[in-house]
Amino acid sequence: MIKFNQVSKSFRRARILDGIELQVGLGERVALIGSNGAGKTTLIRCLLGEYTHDGEVLIQGRNPRLERTQVLGLIGFVPQLPPPLKMPVGQLINFSAALCNTEPQRMLDIAIRLGLEVDSILARPFNKLSGGMKQKLLIAIALGRDAKVLVMDEPAANLDPQARKIFFELLAERAENATMLISSHRINEVSALVNRVVELDMGKVVLDESIAEDVSLTGMLTGRVVSRNPEPALAKALALWNFRTLDDAGTEWVGEIPGPDRLRFLGMVSRYVAVVSHVSLTEINP
Repeated sequence: MIKFNQVSKSFRRARILDGIELQVGLGERVALIGSNGAGKTTLIRCLLGEYTHDGEVLIQGRNPRLERTQVLGLIGFVPQLPPPLKMPVGQLINFSAALCNTEPQRMLDIAIRLGLEVDSILARPFNKLSGGMKQKLLIAIALGRDAKVLVMDEPAANLDPQARKIFFELLAERAENATMLISSHRINEVSALVNRVVELDMGKVVLDESIAEDVSLTGMLTGRVVSRNPEPALAKALALWNFRTLDDAGTEWVGEIPGPDRLRFLGMVSRYVAVVSHVSLTEINP
């Protein structure tokens, strides 16, 4: 479905993406994690055909840079930063629905479900809405179409707690028939939705972990972490998870992790990729 083949991107002399090699299959739901500046947004922009780059990007065999209209017809996209559109909300919804040949009411229904009082803002320019209102509307536009690929860059950043809850319910409803690439700092919020986590750091993939979907919400995992040398910061982080060390040097750790927290744990460990030589999670038989 999605393929990145040795994708690199630089701005002036700064290397933002460095030889990204990544494939995402149909039905996979990928959490794209990493600190600010790791390359997440640039990778998404390359996927959407917005940037020139070295290497190859394909969506269903199509080049998003050369066949942008056809590729964008396959994608529902929620950007990190809302575009500065002056178009009235009602006109924006009608325009967006026409582009993907869907009914505007589908987008309106999702916006209402997210808590947006649509009737009161239809005549207002999009750029005059609050940050949360813009985000709800952009989510409604992305999910109100029959897109097989959903790409979301920090989609819940400006949502209130209730709207975030509904948003993830909406994604769960699409989990069986769409490929999802979700960039988020809140890994614990998407952990129940995704079946794979990809960590970027300094433009490289430093973690690519498929998650066993047969781990139940009440299941437990045994975790084992080995570091190349003692690292006080890693030791402190593992201690917060109630891990215990197995050697005097403090380089091998074991502990138990609730199944739903597996991605949050992997996200924490990935921050110490420079010193960690091994990490494994094994389901505990009931």
